[in-house]
Amino acid sequence: MSEEITIKKQDLWKYSTFVLVAIVLIGGVFLFTGNPSGNAVNTGNSEVSGVVSASIDDDAVLGDPNAPVIIIEFSDFECPYCKRHHDQTFPLIKEEYIDTGKVKYVFRDFTPTLINPEYHPNAINAAMATECVREQGGDGSYWDMSDKIFANQGFNSVDNLKTLANDLGYDISSCLSSEKYKNEVVKDFTDGQSAGIQGTPGFIIMGKDGKGELISGAYPFSAFQQVIESKLS
Repeated sequence: MSEEITIKKQDLWKYSTFVLVAIVLIGGVFLFTGNPSGNAVNTGNSEVSGVVSASIDDDAVLGDPNAPVIIIEFSDFECPYCKRHHDQTFPLIKEEYIDTGKVKYVFRDFTPTLINPEYHPNAINAAMATECVREQGGDGSYWDMSDKIFANQGFNSVDNLKTLANDLGYDISSCLSSEKYKNEVVKDFTDGQSAGIQGTPGFIIMGKDGKGELISGAYPFSAFQQVIESKLS
């Protein structure tokens, strides 16, 4: 069952290492304009805007399902700033808040390949591969596969994704070739757009009061800590 939340958008400019994307609708066709150099773009001004809605949908959850704070990450397995967050900041969030029952963490895909196939061309397959593994091994295996994909970023061809899954004890060949989870990946992306996500990584942090903040960028742990503590108080 999906869980609806409300979000207050907030840009924390002093921590910004955000890769900005622009989504443009022209004649019913979505076009993606990325940062071709792959360098970070500072988003500039602090901003608090209107209330929007989002859902955790049925995506993989890490942590106590009844934790008082929810973090939803919208991410792209081929985004270097997503890997930075995964390698540097996420372990600290996990140790301090997820493992202690204070935060439940949800990962949703935000894959611009859907509107520009040349941008991060293996990202969709990587996203589907995690769902294929989860189908067989549950949420825990999803996070194990995510770890492997980020650790091998840049080498996530279909064959390599199958090998990574095999290393965990799962055969995802038929699942991946059937693209059975492509609609799930598309839904994550469109839900992210509706929530105000414009680039990766993007995070929604919500407390028990149903109000949340949308944080854009690969921020250091201290930025997350500040928002999480405000939601716990």
